[in-house]
Amino acid sequence: MATHRQAIRVYFEDTDAAGIVYYANYLKFAERARTDMLRDLGISHAEMMKRDGLVLVVRRCEIDYLKPARLDDLLTVETEAAKLGGASVDLRQRVLRDTDLLAELKVLVVCIGPDGRPHRIPDYVRGVLPRMTQSE
Repeated sequence: MATHRQAIRVYFEDTDAAGIVYYANYLKFAERARTDMLRDLGISHAEMMKRDGLVLVVRRCEIDYLKPARLDDLLTVETEAAKLGGASVDLRQRVLRDTDLLAELKVLVVCIGPDGRPHRIPDYVRGVLPRMTQSE
């Protein structure tokens, strides 16, 4: 299974008064990494919306906070697509500082149409995701 790696720098705006990353900002870091993973695979959210009227949305997210990140840390967010379904993708993400594991996420992303209902992930997206998945 391929792993996408995204560097994220912790800025002052990401921290609380103690200089520790505010818990909700890990979700922002993970979202940026997922978006850049798709971009690196040649998929643009904006183009998918324009072309097909489809969007990828988070249906479920589970996060375990293990250690704090701090102001000016250079983090790496690793993203792996664990399983590709008809209208969904199960993702696993890890936030690291060097080799130190700070947080782990399980994210279920679903493809939806203009009516807000699940829609099969388009073939041109499915074609690149197997490079990231364990099983289909």
